[in-house]
Amino acid sequence: MKFNNVFVIDDDKVFHFIIKKLLASNNINVEPRFFENGLQALEGIKINLQKEEAPPDLILLDINMPILDGWEFLEEFKILKNRLQKEIAIYIISSSDNIVDRNRAKDFKDEIKDYFLKPITVDGLKSIFY
Repeated sequence: MKFNNVFVIDDDKVFHFIIKKLLASNNINVEPRFFENGLQALEGIKINLQKEEAPPDLILLDINMPILDGWEFLEEFKILKNRLQKEIAIYIISSSDNIVDRNRAKDFKDEIKDYFLKPITVDGLKSIFY
């Protein structure tokens, strides 16, 4: 397993539940931390930095959220990532199949590993974790 510390950033509680179930049923042994918007997740990363704790290895990121959406999170993350001791793998998991969003993801090619549509499949999940 290449990821231990996983952040799931998504305002959809059903998605939180589905991810937990998918991870468990596929023997992917991680304890994800859930955040309902990008601001909460940025705070989580900053707290890790202050406490000199490891930042997440992996972030599963939704695009459409209140307060700080996925794109705004990525803009802030670009600034913050220079302070991190390691690279964080970020995968977008979104219900948006909009070409505008897909093209915008290319603007973050240094941050985003891949873009998956909801609902994420078992194969999609395995391609992230294995």
